[in-house]
Amino acid sequence: MTPSALADLVRSTAAEVLAARGLDTGALPEAVIIERPRNPEHGDYATNVALQVAKKVGLTPRELAEALANALAGTDGLASAEVAGPGFVNLRLATDAQGELVRQVLVQGAAYGCGDEFAGLAVNLEFVSANPTGPIHLGGTRWAAVGDALGRILTARGAVVTREYYFNDAGAQIDRFVASLVAAARGTEPPEDGYGGAYINELAAEVVRAEPGVLELADGQRDEVFRRVGVELMFEQIKRSLHEFGTDFDVFFHEDSLHASGAVHEVLEQLKQSGRLYHAEGAWWMRSTEFGDDKDRVVVKSDGAPAYIAADIAYLADKRSRGFDLCIYMLGADHHGYIGRLKATAAALGDDPDVVEVLIGQMVNLVSDGKPVRMSKRAGTVVTLEDLVDAVGVDAARYELARYSVDSAVDVDLDLLRKNTAENPVFYVQYAHARLASLQRNAAELGLPPVAGTDGSQIDLGLLSHPREGDLVRTIGEFPKVVARAAELREPHRIARYLEELASAYHKFYDAARVLPQGDEEATPTTFARLALCEAARQTLANGLALLGVSAPDRM
Repeated sequence: MTPSALADLVRSTAAEVLAARGLDTGALPEAVIIERPRNPEHGDYATNVALQVAKKVGLTPRELAEALANALAGTDGLASAEVAGPGFVNLRLATDAQGELVRQVLVQGAAYGCGDEFAGLAVNLEFVSANPTGPIHLGGTRWAAVGDALGRILTARGAVVTREYYFNDAGAQIDRFVASLVAAARGTEPPEDGYGGAYINELAAEVVRAEPGVLELADGQRDEVFRRVGVELMFEQIKRSLHEFGTDFDVFFHEDSLHASGAVHEVLEQLKQSGRLYHAEGAWWMRSTEFGDDKDRVVVKSDGAPAYIAADIAYLADKRSRGFDLCIYMLGADHHGYIGRLKATAAALGDDPDVVEVLIGQMVNLVSDGKPVRMSKRAGTVVTLEDLVDAVGVDAARYELARYSVDSAVDVDLDLLRKNTAENPVFYVQYAHARLASLQRNAAELGLPPVAGTDGSQIDLGLLSHPREGDLVRTIGEFPKVVARAAELREPHRIARYLEELASAYHKFYDAARVLPQGDEEATPTTFARLALCEAARQTLANGLALLGVSAPDRM
């Protein structure tokens, strides 16, 4: 019995209890909360539904809890239902019900943890979107890990996700980038507000090799070549780095296309006609305060040039025209004002502000030998994705960056992530998977039939009665709820923290309950039940790691 099935059972039983007394069943919550008590002596699960409902229907919580516990007692799959405290109901599963959960994992395999609550929802997930003026820094690297994981999680719960990279190939930062490349090619110092680092010299040399006569061209023509070739080369490096990091995109959207196609001009004219823009101080302003923003925004500057938000407006309109129901933006710590700005933009377009969600990621710092690592050998002023991967590898980098809420700054301890010990979270989880895979290989070497790929129907899973077995089964049973919650709250770190809890439950089980026969011992029904439990744990670990884009090694 899964926690969700238990929740359904509790709700339907509570409805029967209320109906039998002529009380309003509409007082019941749509979803009953089922939680694991902190103290396992209190039961396998507990519910507070009596506390939630009793006052609404004119009963005391204890009175309702007792009626519910009596009705649940003896139900198939439950060993006991007892009232505790002011009105909690503690529940213990029958061992055969626990075993049924193991069987479900064996049957569902890689689909275990998937759901359909977001079925049909078209999601545009925009993340990273680093300017094509240099390698991806640590903030962008965090979004590459978290954004890709979020896309996997939303997909697992039924959404149709399009991963999109907004390519900022227009604006002043590109002009500074071009000037920096030209200066490097000529052997002069970059402009004061330009870009430095070895990568600029490398790119400039590549441009000259691709266009040998570029430095002899007139200034305007020369700069256009450096712009076209330099930006393309930089962007190819970015895409290659992301791919090697395990993050790929479905769409690369060019900001410049919004201007070149006339989309920016068209949407601004629409807003002028609707009265959502007004003219003041020589500029055009959006009435964004009417839609919850902290101030009205300049959309067309007094010199007639569009402000940056003009492209944002056209970009959101474009996303909606492509049929996306939800547009998620994952932005850096310096973009907090974009939450109100983008929601106001949706409202100004006559849309529901809730079609826009903005996630803000905080800073990432590297630490080695207890000291911050501040400089990249290649980029000069920032630490890059490549620097982190070179230091700890793709798996450790992705796991560590996805392990924390994006609301919090992260100090990545390079020394810790290089350790092959339980102190290193990604090693701890991957080692649990490798240990489980090794267990199945050892079973095969003993001539035992495989558990993986079967439905467990020939195995007596009711034999899983050891307390550590129960802990492991219940931890496995939490996985679908954890994935659903991570999707709902857009919080991939919940998956990582869960995997560490599952790895811990497995290690404790393995230390307390021997799985394989030794010496001349024969395999028993308990042997096969435990092998099935171990395969369910391995599958769940593999599924969770896959949601984070981290490998599940069979050997370490």
